[in-house]
Amino acid sequence: MHPTEREHTFEFLKKLTHAVAAAVGSICEVVLHDFSTPEHSIIAIENGHVTGRKVGDSFGVFGLQVLRDLPKEDLINYRTTTKDGKVLRSSSLFLRDENGEMIGAMCINLDITQVLKTQRLLEDLTSTPKGAIDEGFETSVDEALDLLIRDAIRTTRKEVSAMDREDKIHVISYLETKGAFLIRYSIDRVAQSLNISKFTVYNYLEEVKSRQEAAQTTIS
Repeated sequence: MHPTEREHTFEFLKKLTHAVAAAVGSICEVVLHDFSTPEHSIIAIENGHVTGRKVGDSFGVFGLQVLRDLPKEDLINYRTTTKDGKVLRSSSLFLRDENGEMIGAMCINLDITQVLKTQRLLEDLTSTPKGAIDEGFETSVDEALDLLIRDAIRTTRKEVSAMDREDKIHVISYLETKGAFLIRYSIDRVAQSLNISKFTVYNYLEEVKSRQEAAQTTIS
């Protein structure tokens, strides 16, 4: 690359370094390296507080490895950690001349330390422990009963019109275990929802209780 062309290229990249950092914000460090002076490769840097570097500093151990291995492709979205424990999401874009020789790099280091802390906090706040109670905080007994009936029917994975006797007994059993029949008018509501008579609901409920007693006897 002609010296003048090289100079123009790096001048443009210095402007780009500033533009990218300004667009993303103070957690984004953007570094421009000139590999012709490896001991002082950093010729432009924005938000250097992220890694604690400045113009005139070197590229460090990772840069030495890059110069040794000469990767054929840019390195995108890899994770690094600073000396003071910051976690960075980094990308390195390599600049080559017309002969394919690596002459520099632009590195973007996004400090995601606080993002990860916030992520962990949100996971703690939103995780549900085993045995958690699913409470809907209904505003009336009517709402609670309607919700229980809908949930009971949903557990059969059938429409009411397609249910057989055992399906409906299953619904009655579900409702009984949830305390639905403590509501005084629940029998009427359940009968209406299942398209059966109140008498049938009573019969199914008696059968559910008989099965529960038989199961307890077997366990004993």
